Amino acid sequence: MNSTEPMEPIFDHFENYIEVSNELKSELTKRIKEVHFRKSELVLDANTICTKSYFISEGILRTYFIKDGLEITEYFSASYEWVNSPKSFILKQKDIYYIDAIENTTAYCLEIEDLMYLFDHFPEMERYARLSMGSVFGHLMERITSIRFTSAKDKYEHFQKTYHDIYHRIPLGMVASYLGITQETLSRIRAEK
Repeated sequence: MNSTEPMEPIFDHFENYIEVSNELKSELTKRIKEVHFRKSELVLDANTICTKSYFISEGILRTYFIKDGLEITEYFSASYEWVNSPKSFILKQKDIYYIDAIENTTAYCLEIEDLMYLFDHFPEMERYARLSMGSVFGHLMERITSIRFTSAKDKYEHFQKTYHDIYHRIPLGMVASYLGITQETLSRIRAEK
């Protein structure tokens, strides 16, 4: 990217956690590339090692795995969120997760080697990673509690709250898969509202 202006959303995101120096902005601008995915395009195949992390500018990506021929949705990522296959990305090995685009999506792409460079040369990036992972961890704990201890209706209400900006843009079959309920049950819950 030639100018830092298209990078403002990602700079703003980082600045929620750390102070972003001009030097760090310059390195981010050199190392991050804007990418575009069409609706239904496969972003990551589980048969490959994840070497890129994507910060979504616009659109929605879905992370899922396949069990007994069925796509099981693990989570959705939308604007101002990072997405990758964490185990594959960190350990440099294949994992079970696929990522696809639910709608046309624009994202910023950061390669693992570039991320490691930033960690090595900018200590504040490690602080950013630690602080931002805390919010991800909190979200995952809420999801586990929702899955284990609530009714289908409660799960759907939690889903609406968690994804309040985008839930109406996600196909019902994917929502049902995410919630671990049938599409018929989901339709019944929605009809009751």
